[in-house]
Amino acid sequence: MHPDKKSPLWTMGGAVLIALLAPFIMPMNIATEILIFGIFAASTNLLLGVSGLYSFGQAAFFGIGGYVAGYCFAQGGIPLGAGLLLAVLAGASVAGLVGAISIRRTGIYFMMLTFAFNQMIYYIAYSWSSVTGGEDGLTGIERPGIAIPGLGVFDISQDANFYVLAAVLFLASLLFLYRLTHSPLGLVLEAAKHNPRRTASIGYSVYKVQVYAFVVSGALAGLAGGLYSMLYRIMPIDAISWHNSASVVFMVVIGGMGNILGPVFGAAIFIWLQGLLSLTWARWPLLFGLFIIVAVLFFRGGVVELLTRIRMYASKQKGSA
Repeated sequence: MHPDKKSPLWTMGGAVLIALLAPFIMPMNIATEILIFGIFAASTNLLLGVSGLYSFGQAAFFGIGGYVAGYCFAQGGIPLGAGLLLAVLAGASVAGLVGAISIRRTGIYFMMLTFAFNQMIYYIAYSWSSVTGGEDGLTGIERPGIAIPGLGVFDISQDANFYVLAAVLFLASLLFLYRLTHSPLGLVLEAAKHNPRRTASIGYSVYKVQVYAFVVSGALAGLAGGLYSMLYRIMPIDAISWHNSASVVFMVVIGGMGNILGPVFGAAIFIWLQGLLSLTWARWPLLFGLFIIVAVLFFRGGVVELLTRIRMYASKQKGSA
Protein backbone atom coordinates (compact mmCIF):
# COMPACT_ATOMS: atom_id res chain seq x y z
CA MET A 1 0.00 0.00 0.00
CA HIS A 2 1.32 3.44 -0.92
CA PRO A 3 1.77 5.94 1.89
CA ASP A 4 -0.77 8.36 0.38
CA LYS A 5 -3.43 5.64 0.62
CA LYS A 6 -2.89 5.37 4.35
CA SER A 7 -3.56 8.95 5.29
CA PRO A 8 -4.19 12.24 3.47
CA LEU A 9 -2.13 13.93 6.19
CA TRP A 10 0.95 11.91 5.15
CA THR A 11 0.58 12.91 1.51
CA MET A 12 -0.20 16.58 2.01
CA GLY A 13 2.29 16.84 4.88
CA GLY A 14 4.99 15.56 2.55
CA ALA A 15 3.93 18.02 -0.15
CA VAL A 16 4.00 20.93 2.30
CA LEU A 17 7.44 19.86 3.50
CA ILE A 18 8.75 19.81 -0.08
CA ALA A 19 7.33 23.26 -0.76
CA LEU A 20 8.82 24.70 2.44
CA LEU A 21 12.30 23.19 2.15
CA ALA A 22 12.96 23.40 -1.61
CA PRO A 23 13.95 27.11 -1.79
CA PHE A 24 16.40 26.68 1.09
CA ILE A 25 18.39 23.81 -0.45
CA MET A 26 18.53 24.92 -4.09
CA PRO A 27 18.30 28.10 -6.22
CA MET A 28 14.86 29.71 -6.17
CA ASN A 29 14.24 29.29 -9.90
CA ILE A 30 15.13 25.59 -9.79
CA ALA A 31 12.87 25.07 -6.78
CA THR A 32 10.02 26.81 -8.62
CA GLU A 33 10.62 24.72 -11.74
CA ILE A 34 10.44 21.55 -9.66
CA LEU A 35 7.05 22.56 -8.23
CA ILE A 36 5.75 23.41 -11.71
CA PHE A 37 6.91 20.11 -13.17
CA GLY A 38 5.59 18.43 -10.03
CA ILE A 39 2.11 19.62 -11.07
CA PHE A 40 2.77 18.46 -14.65
CA ALA A 41 4.05 15.03 -13.57
CA ALA A 42 1.22 14.51 -11.07
CA SER A 43 -1.34 15.33 -13.78
CA THR A 44 0.35 12.86 -16.13
CA ASN A 45 0.28 10.22 -13.39
CA LEU A 46 -3.53 10.50 -13.38
CA LEU A 47 -3.42 8.94 -16.85
CA LEU A 48 -0.41 6.62 -16.53
CA GLY A 49 -0.59 5.42 -12.95
CA VAL A 50 -4.28 5.68 -12.10
CA SER A 51 -6.03 5.15 -15.44
CA GLY A 52 -3.49 2.94 -17.23
CA LEU A 53 -3.48 5.26 -20.27
CA TYR A 54 0.09 5.59 -21.53
CA SER A 55 -0.10 8.96 -23.22
CA PHE A 56 2.92 10.36 -25.03
CA GLY A 57 1.29 13.67 -25.90
CA GLN A 58 1.13 15.48 -22.56
CA ALA A 59 3.56 18.19 -23.67
CA ALA A 60 0.90 19.42 -26.10
CA PHE A 61 -1.40 20.42 -23.22
CA PHE A 62 1.51 21.84 -21.23
CA GLY A 63 2.64 23.89 -24.23
CA ILE A 64 -0.84 25.12 -25.13
CA GLY A 65 -1.38 26.33 -21.57
CA GLY A 66 2.00 28.04 -21.66
CA TYR A 67 1.34 29.78 -24.97
CA VAL A 68 -2.17 30.90 -24.00
CA ALA A 69 -1.04 32.33 -20.65
CA GLY A 70 2.15 33.72 -22.17
CA TYR A 71 0.26 35.47 -24.96
CA CYS A 72 -2.21 36.95 -22.45
CA PHE A 73 0.55 38.27 -20.20
CA ALA A 74 2.73 39.46 -23.10
CA GLN A 75 -0.14 41.59 -24.38
CA GLY A 76 -0.69 43.11 -20.94
CA GLY A 77 -3.86 44.24 -19.23
CA ILE A 78 -5.12 40.71 -18.46
CA PRO A 79 -5.33 39.77 -14.74
CA LEU A 80 -3.28 36.84 -13.52
CA GLY A 81 -6.30 34.74 -12.57
CA ALA A 82 -7.95 35.23 -15.97
CA GLY A 83 -4.78 34.33 -17.86
CA LEU A 84 -4.17 31.15 -15.86
CA LEU A 85 -7.85 30.20 -16.12
CA LEU A 86 -7.65 30.51 -19.90
CA ALA A 87 -4.53 28.31 -19.85
CA VAL A 88 -6.39 25.69 -17.80
CA LEU A 89 -9.43 25.80 -20.11
CA ALA A 90 -7.26 25.59 -23.24
CA GLY A 91 -5.36 22.58 -21.91
CA ALA A 92 -8.58 20.88 -20.81
CA SER A 93 -10.36 21.52 -24.12
CA VAL A 94 -7.57 20.18 -26.31
CA ALA A 95 -7.01 17.22 -23.97
CA GLY A 96 -10.72 16.39 -24.12
CA LEU A 97 -10.62 16.36 -27.92
CA VAL A 98 -7.42 14.31 -28.08
CA GLY A 99 -8.67 11.90 -25.43
CA ALA A 100 -12.09 11.44 -27.06
CA ILE A 101 -10.39 10.31 -30.28
CA SER A 102 -7.39 8.42 -28.88
CA ILE A 103 -9.23 6.36 -26.24
CA ARG A 104 -11.15 4.60 -29.00
CA ARG A 105 -7.95 2.65 -29.57
CA THR A 106 -5.84 0.71 -27.07
CA GLY A 107 -2.24 -0.34 -26.59
CA ILE A 108 0.37 0.82 -29.08
CA TYR A 109 -2.31 2.42 -31.28
CA PHE A 110 -3.42 4.65 -28.42
CA MET A 111 0.18 5.68 -27.70
CA MET A 112 0.85 6.46 -31.36
CA LEU A 113 -2.29 8.57 -31.61
CA THR A 114 -1.31 10.70 -28.63
CA PHE A 115 2.20 11.04 -30.04
CA ALA A 116 0.81 12.06 -33.46
CA PHE A 117 -1.45 14.71 -31.91
CA ASN A 118 1.55 16.08 -30.00
CA GLN A 119 3.53 16.39 -33.22
CA MET A 120 0.62 18.08 -35.02
CA ILE A 121 0.22 20.67 -32.28
CA TYR A 122 3.98 21.19 -32.17
CA TYR A 123 4.01 21.87 -35.92
CA ILE A 124 1.13 24.36 -35.59
CA ALA A 125 3.01 26.22 -32.84
CA TYR A 126 6.21 26.13 -34.87
CA SER A 127 4.51 27.50 -38.02
CA TRP A 128 2.27 30.09 -36.36
CA SER A 129 5.20 32.38 -35.61
CA SER A 130 3.12 35.56 -35.54
CA VAL A 131 1.49 34.34 -32.31
CA THR A 132 3.90 31.80 -30.80
CA GLY A 133 7.20 33.27 -31.94
CA GLY A 134 7.97 30.10 -33.88
CA GLU A 135 11.44 28.70 -33.36
CA ASP A 136 12.45 31.61 -31.10
CA GLY A 137 9.57 31.02 -28.68
CA LEU A 138 7.16 33.52 -27.18
CA THR A 139 9.01 36.33 -25.41
CA GLY A 140 8.11 39.45 -23.45
CA ILE A 141 5.95 37.59 -20.93
CA GLU A 142 5.19 39.60 -17.80
CA ARG A 143 4.12 38.57 -14.32
CA PRO A 144 1.01 40.60 -13.47
CA GLY A 145 0.50 41.44 -9.82
CA ILE A 146 -2.27 39.97 -7.70
CA ALA A 147 -4.66 42.55 -6.29
CA ILE A 148 -5.60 41.63 -2.70
CA PRO A 149 -8.50 43.68 -1.31
CA GLY A 150 -7.38 45.74 1.66
CA LEU A 151 -3.74 44.65 1.32
CA GLY A 152 -2.68 46.12 -2.02
CA VAL A 153 -0.92 44.28 -4.84
CA PHE A 154 1.14 41.12 -4.35
CA ASP A 155 4.12 41.61 -6.67
CA ILE A 156 5.06 38.27 -8.24
CA SER A 157 7.74 39.83 -10.43
CA GLN A 158 10.01 39.02 -7.49
CA ASP A 159 11.19 35.41 -7.64
CA ALA A 160 10.40 34.70 -3.98
CA ASN A 161 6.82 35.93 -4.35
CA PHE A 162 6.35 33.96 -7.56
CA TYR A 163 7.55 30.87 -5.72
CA VAL A 164 4.82 31.43 -3.12
CA LEU A 165 2.21 31.51 -5.91
CA ALA A 166 3.64 28.34 -7.49
CA ALA A 167 3.71 26.59 -4.10
CA VAL A 168 0.06 27.46 -3.36
CA LEU A 169 -1.07 26.15 -6.77
CA PHE A 170 1.18 23.10 -6.37
CA LEU A 171 -0.43 22.17 -3.05
CA ALA A 172 -3.94 22.89 -4.34
CA SER A 173 -3.32 20.69 -7.40
CA LEU A 174 -2.03 17.77 -5.33
CA LEU A 175 -4.93 18.05 -2.88
CA PHE A 176 -7.39 18.06 -5.79
CA LEU A 177 -5.74 14.99 -7.36
CA TYR A 178 -5.71 13.18 -4.02
CA ARG A 179 -9.43 13.81 -3.52
CA LEU A 180 -10.15 12.78 -7.11
CA THR A 181 -8.19 9.53 -7.00
CA HIS A 182 -9.85 8.55 -3.71
CA SER A 183 -13.34 9.43 -4.93
CA PRO A 184 -15.78 6.98 -6.59
CA LEU A 185 -14.55 8.29 -9.96
CA GLY A 186 -10.96 7.44 -9.03
CA LEU A 187 -12.02 3.93 -8.01
CA VAL A 188 -13.76 3.45 -11.36
CA LEU A 189 -10.62 4.61 -13.18
CA GLU A 190 -8.55 2.15 -11.14
CA ALA A 191 -10.99 -0.66 -11.86
CA ALA A 192 -11.06 0.15 -15.58
CA LYS A 193 -7.26 0.02 -15.67
CA HIS A 194 -7.26 -3.56 -14.39
CA ASN A 195 -10.38 -4.90 -16.12
CA PRO A 196 -12.28 -2.52 -18.43
CA ARG A 197 -14.78 -5.17 -19.59
CA ARG A 198 -15.86 -6.09 -16.08
CA THR A 199 -16.07 -2.41 -15.13
CA ALA A 200 -18.34 -1.76 -18.11
CA SER A 201 -20.44 -4.84 -17.32
CA ILE A 202 -21.48 -3.42 -13.94
CA GLY A 203 -22.83 -0.27 -15.56
CA TYR A 204 -19.94 2.22 -15.71
CA SER A 205 -18.97 4.00 -18.92
CA VAL A 206 -15.23 3.38 -19.13
CA TYR A 207 -14.96 5.67 -22.13
CA LYS A 208 -16.55 8.63 -20.33
CA VAL A 209 -14.49 8.37 -17.16
CA GLN A 210 -11.28 8.03 -19.17
CA VAL A 211 -12.13 11.11 -21.23
CA TYR A 212 -12.80 12.93 -17.96
CA ALA A 213 -9.35 11.85 -16.72
CA PHE A 214 -7.86 13.26 -19.92
CA VAL A 215 -9.66 16.58 -19.38
CA VAL A 216 -8.46 16.89 -15.77
CA SER A 217 -4.91 15.91 -16.73
CA GLY A 218 -4.91 18.43 -19.58
CA ALA A 219 -6.28 21.18 -17.33
CA LEU A 220 -3.51 20.76 -14.74
CA ALA A 221 -0.88 20.40 -17.48
CA GLY A 222 -2.16 23.70 -18.92
CA LEU A 223 -1.84 25.31 -15.48
CA ALA A 224 1.75 24.05 -15.20
CA GLY A 225 2.51 25.38 -18.67
CA GLY A 226 1.09 28.78 -17.79
CA LEU A 227 3.29 28.98 -14.68
CA TYR A 228 6.33 27.82 -16.66
CA SER A 229 5.85 30.60 -19.22
CA MET A 230 6.02 33.15 -16.39
CA LEU A 231 8.97 31.52 -14.62
CA TYR A 232 11.57 32.43 -17.24
CA ARG A 233 9.32 34.97 -19.02
CA ILE A 234 9.58 32.99 -22.26
CA MET A 235 7.68 30.02 -23.69
CA PRO A 236 10.18 27.99 -25.75
CA ILE A 237 9.04 25.82 -28.64
CA ASP A 238 10.84 22.84 -27.04
CA ALA A 239 8.30 22.81 -24.21
CA ILE A 240 5.66 21.49 -26.61
CA SER A 241 7.84 18.89 -28.33
CA TRP A 242 7.60 15.12 -27.87
CA HIS A 243 10.86 15.27 -25.90
CA ASN A 244 8.99 17.04 -23.11
CA SER A 245 6.26 14.38 -23.26
CA ALA A 246 8.92 11.70 -22.85
CA SER A 247 10.56 13.62 -20.01
CA VAL A 248 7.38 13.82 -17.95
CA VAL A 249 6.76 10.10 -18.47
CA PHE A 250 10.28 9.46 -17.15
CA MET A 251 9.50 11.66 -14.14
CA VAL A 252 6.44 9.56 -13.32
CA VAL A 253 8.34 6.28 -13.77
CA ILE A 254 11.33 7.42 -11.71
CA GLY A 255 9.14 8.67 -8.88
CA GLY A 256 6.59 5.86 -8.89
CA MET A 257 3.30 5.48 -10.70
CA GLY A 258 -0.02 5.43 -8.90
CA ASN A 259 1.23 7.56 -6.01
CA ILE A 260 0.53 11.27 -5.57
CA LEU A 261 3.96 12.24 -4.26
CA GLY A 262 5.91 9.81 -6.45
CA PRO A 263 5.79 11.96 -9.62
CA VAL A 264 6.86 15.00 -7.57
CA PHE A 265 9.94 13.13 -6.37
CA GLY A 266 10.54 12.04 -9.95
CA ALA A 267 10.33 15.62 -11.22
CA ALA A 268 12.77 16.80 -8.54
CA ILE A 269 15.27 14.04 -9.31
CA PHE A 270 14.94 14.48 -13.07
CA ILE A 271 15.51 18.25 -13.02
CA TRP A 272 18.27 18.13 -10.37
CA LEU A 273 20.13 15.22 -11.94
CA GLN A 274 19.84 16.68 -15.44
CA GLY A 275 21.41 19.93 -14.26
CA LEU A 276 24.13 18.20 -12.26
CA LEU A 277 25.19 15.80 -15.01
CA SER A 278 25.17 18.51 -17.70
CA LEU A 279 27.74 20.42 -15.65
CA THR A 280 29.85 17.30 -15.11
CA TRP A 281 30.21 15.85 -18.63
CA ALA A 282 29.36 17.01 -22.15
CA ARG A 283 27.90 13.59 -22.96
CA TRP A 284 25.71 13.59 -19.87
CA PRO A 285 22.67 11.98 -21.62
CA LEU A 286 24.61 8.68 -21.54
CA LEU A 287 24.81 8.80 -17.75
CA PHE A 288 21.22 9.95 -17.47
CA GLY A 289 20.07 7.10 -19.70
CA LEU A 290 22.01 4.64 -17.54
CA PHE A 291 20.31 6.00 -14.42
CA ILE A 292 16.85 5.52 -15.96
CA ILE A 293 17.70 1.96 -17.03
CA VAL A 294 18.82 1.07 -13.49
CA ALA A 295 15.71 2.69 -11.99
CA VAL A 296 13.35 0.80 -14.31
CA LEU A 297 15.12 -2.57 -13.91
CA PHE A 298 15.58 -2.59 -10.14
CA PHE A 299 12.93 -0.19 -8.82
CA ARG A 300 9.75 -0.69 -10.82
CA GLY A 301 7.90 1.28 -8.16
CA GLY A 302 10.36 4.16 -8.45
CA VAL A 303 11.51 6.30 -5.53
CA VAL A 304 8.41 5.35 -3.56
CA GLU A 305 9.39 1.67 -3.71
CA LEU A 306 12.95 2.50 -2.64
CA LEU A 307 11.73 4.52 0.35
CA THR A 308 9.35 1.70 1.29
CA ARG A 309 12.20 -0.82 1.18
CA ILE A 310 14.39 1.41 3.35
CA ARG A 311 11.56 1.87 5.86
CA MET A 312 10.86 -1.87 6.00
CA TYR A 313 14.57 -2.64 6.43
CA ALA A 314 14.86 -0.07 9.23
CA SER A 315 11.80 -1.54 10.96
CA LYS A 316 13.24 -5.05 10.68
CA GLN A 317 16.57 -3.94 12.11
CA LYS A 318 14.82 -2.16 14.96
CA GLY A 319 12.73 -5.24 15.68
CA SER A 320 15.72 -7.56 15.76
CA ALA A 321 17.75 -5.24 18.03
